[in-house]
Amino acid sequence: MKDKTIDYVLRTTWLTVNKMYNEEAAKFGTTMATGFALLSIDPEKGTPSTSLGPKMGMEATSLSRTLKAMEEKGLIERKPNPDDGRGVLIHLTDFGKEKRAYSKERVIIFNEAIKSKIPLEKLEHFYEVAEVINNMISNKKIYNQKEHILK
Repeated sequence: MKDKTIDYVLRTTWLTVNKMYNEEAAKFGTTMATGFALLSIDPEKGTPSTSLGPKMGMEATSLSRTLKAMEEKGLIERKPNPDDGRGVLIHLTDFGKEKRAYSKERVIIFNEAIKSKIPLEKLEHFYEVAEVINNMISNKKIYNQKEHILK
């Protein structure tokens, strides 16, 4: 992998993780996106629908489809936000909390399996590198520079 570009390694690794989670989720008639949404919703207080998209890194249209499917399956319910009459809070149903626990278990199993094969120091370096990449992108430190025009 040393001759691969950083973005290639990130992309192929993420696609592999995504496939693994979707295969796990399919055993229970759901998707990784649904599992991620379940984990992103506060199980006690609910979560404003407007904060879920940014929290999950999902576009509004994809999130809307995911939430609609989750509502149809009885995983979530929408309730008015008592602090903002115009807003909506997404709450987990009892069934949603049950599926959230399953999703959390799957994530923990994955993390423990990786941690058992990679020394803590290497994992810390991985997190540091990921943080630098995220910060550089978030702070527009890569393409926001004056780029040279190709002649």
